Amino acid sequence: MREIKKIVIAGAGTMGASMGAIFARYGYEVVLYDIFPTALEKARNLITLNQKTEVSEGIVTQAESDALLGRIQYTGEMEAFRTADFVVEAVLENLEVKHKFWAEASALVDDDVVMASNTSGLSITKIAEAVRLPQRFGGMHWINPPHIIPLIEVIQGEKTSDEAAGVIRDLALKVNKKPVIVKDAPGFALNRIQLAILRECLHIVSEGISTYEGVDDVMKYGLGLRYACLGPFEVCDLGGLDIFYNIASYLYADLCDRKDPCAILTERFEKGEFGVKTGKGFYDYSGGKAEEKIEYRDQMFTKLAKCLYE
Repeated sequence: MREIKKIVIAGAGTMGASMGAIFARYGYEVVLYDIFPTALEKARNLITLNQKTEVSEGIVTQAESDALLGRIQYTGEMEAFRTADFVVEAVLENLEVKHKFWAEASALVDDDVVMASNTSGLSITKIAEAVRLPQRFGGMHWINPPHIIPLIEVIQGEKTSDEAAGVIRDLALKVNKKPVIVKDAPGFALNRIQLAILRECLHIVSEGISTYEGVDDVMKYGLGLRYACLGPFEVCDLGGLDIFYNIASYLYADLCDRKDPCAILTERFEKGEFGVKTGKGFYDYSGGKAEEKIEYRDQMFTKLAKCLYE
């Protein structure tokens, strides 16, 4: 596989933009591709906003930030993929859309170029059905906000070669991430855990056991602090497997096990209340509160990451 100098990212949404900023921080030449000019402009603004936070938090100097911004190009032309040394896709989470993109993109890139999808749950094996030379294709699942969260899931589909998975893993390490190789299962590892937690949180609110604010506080001031430092198996070992076995023996029967989205989530989805991106979700983000929330999140995540990982 070739040396990676230029990385082309397909999809200039929140994830694609932030990935581009990280690669650029570590000296890679980055091209952000999107078919929508408005998406490219939003990406430019988001990267600038994130850089503002990183400069204010002392992560980078103003000069380093300016150099980073200069290493990122924006385009709506597919020809950009012809010069790629590595391609990562972050387009709409729809198999048909991804198939259409990869059928075209994989035909343009050179044969020794490794390609990856940032899908958060679609099958890498199924996406690869549209990829030319699928043995060089795998998953590279970044976690939002990707410019702060260290984890990257490296997913091996049925045809992903060990060499290609190794290239994706090594690239993640070079940009100071924590890669974990997982098999191609629905939701991979992180989203299986995350959605299991969300299902129970929604159930707790639906049953009147607590409120949205109450559940969020339980996570922020209890479980969040615990799991920021220790994984669930480490927590069990430190707490005592006998304790967790006894709790599991009576509590599992009462936990939510529904197979469809909870009504309070479905309700908001059907109303188009998607959270920060629309100005309303479980909470209200009108009147400039959306940008304030993003800045607050990034500042808090950055402070926590400094404490834990530096």
